[in-house]
Amino acid sequence: MVDDQGYNDIGYHGSEIYTPVLDQLAGEGVKLENYYVQPICSPSRSQLMTGRYQIHTGLQHSIIRARQPLCLPPNIPTLPERLRQAGYSTHMVGKWHLGFCRPECLPTSRGFQSFLGSLTGSGDHFSFQSCDGTEACGFDLHDGERPAWELSGNYSTRLYTERVKEILRGHDQKTPLFLYVALQAVHTPLQAPGHLLRRYQTLGNRPRRHYAAMVSGVDESVGEIVSELRERGYYNNSVLIYSSDNGGQPLSGGCNWPLRGGKGSYWEGGVRAVGFVHSPLLKRKGVVSQALIHVSDWYPTLLSLAGYRESDSSHLDGQDVWDAISSGLPCPRTEILFNIDPVSRKHGEVDPRLLDLNGFGIWDTGVRAAIRAGDWKLLTGNVGDGDWFPPQTMPGGPQQWQGMEKRRDQRGKSVWLFNVTADPYERADLAEARPEVVKVLLTRLAEYNRTAVPPRNPPDDPMADPQLHGGVWTPWLGQEEAGDEGDDEEPDNPSRKARSKSTCRVCKLRALFKKVGSRMQRAALFL
Repeated sequence: MVDDQGYNDIGYHGSEIYTPVLDQLAGEGVKLENYYVQPICSPSRSQLMTGRYQIHTGLQHSIIRARQPLCLPPNIPTLPERLRQAGYSTHMVGKWHLGFCRPECLPTSRGFQSFLGSLTGSGDHFSFQSCDGTEACGFDLHDGERPAWELSGNYSTRLYTERVKEILRGHDQKTPLFLYVALQAVHTPLQAPGHLLRRYQTLGNRPRRHYAAMVSGVDESVGEIVSELRERGYYNNSVLIYSSDNGGQPLSGGCNWPLRGGKGSYWEGGVRAVGFVHSPLLKRKGVVSQALIHVSDWYPTLLSLAGYRESDSSHLDGQDVWDAISSGLPCPRTEILFNIDPVSRKHGEVDPRLLDLNGFGIWDTGVRAAIRAGDWKLLTGNVGDGDWFPPQTMPGGPQQWQGMEKRRDQRGKSVWLFNVTADPYERADLAEARPEVVKVLLTRLAEYNRTAVPPRNPPDDPMADPQLHGGVWTPWLGQEEAGDEGDDEEPDNPSRKARSKSTCRVCKLRALFKKVGSRMQRAALFL
């Protein structure tokens, strides 16, 4: 899984970025050209890990922030947990971003036998310093459950590639293996080693130049991993799935052209992803698949390939799509609920017209939601920036694309309808022309919404500040409970529990003073 790679940021989609390894692997496998993810990081990763839509995990709103006491629900089984039950060895390398407030939220508590990577959403690719806002910064590289200070200074893509190769070299070949490689590239900050940057000296746009260099680093990484699979004898019985977690961010070097919108939006540029499958086990190779596939489908698909059968799969939103990919058989998936986010609209913003007029009395179109059913895609509410960002926004692009970047059709609207098969670039809104289709899809949103669990969006916790934990992003809840458990080991030390609680109170005071101080500093900037 690659972070923030845009639809146009791979060679076989016509990009100027050099990706020979990815192009060859995709060309020899199955290119997924009707493949969807979520518009931001945590939602895509949560659906990969659970096979469930956000509305069924309580993660409907935004990402999981670093200081938010929130994580992937511990009671929902994960893909690596199920694969462990199927006899697999499971390892993770790279970005987690599914919460870490408690120890039971960590990757090593959610099914992975080993983990090297980051817990937060982004950070420096060399120093692994990660900031949440301007007032909370800390080190975020972990080997298992400990901070890996000694690995600071390595470039993240290079470091993670070497760890994958190390796992492959040390693995017992008698045991099946699941490797989840979630590269931090190409997420900001835009950083790359000099030898990669030199390839793109002619690109005049600095963000694009650094972004392109990072994509080339991903290309090299995947090539080395596949070579290691071949050398160790794993390749012939392996399945490699390549996916971006969301669309690219045009203001940070990414490009989704000719798709509309980008990261953070429910337009095609935010949710239609680069994806392919490469495997000697494919019955069809060198083909392009138009099967409708969603990131939640990997959970049941991989479990099926591993021979694991869920006793009850009715709770899953993902579908087993292997036969559609491998053999070209009809795909079991016919629709995708991208999301229903009731938190997206502020309290008190309810407008009766959005339900009674725009929503035909079926659905409040002020709620941010998106669904695709067959050829049709419906969006309601504030679904994100709907502009196009053609390559001409970078120096040297064709001038005839002038005037196609901005669209004003979002002003005063709360519902859009597109036939994304005939109009994949979402240029012709058919909401007024096809009200009968709008009504059907609004009804589907209402039906899905009746199955939703309440959204969980707790406020940030000042106790999460890394400066209260040795400068490291690490679990911060459950510390008192851990102290209580330790009392049994030291019966002659009755004051330990009291000291623990005293220390906790001091931490809370420090966090409070720091929070107040940060707010005063921010306020002073605007005086």
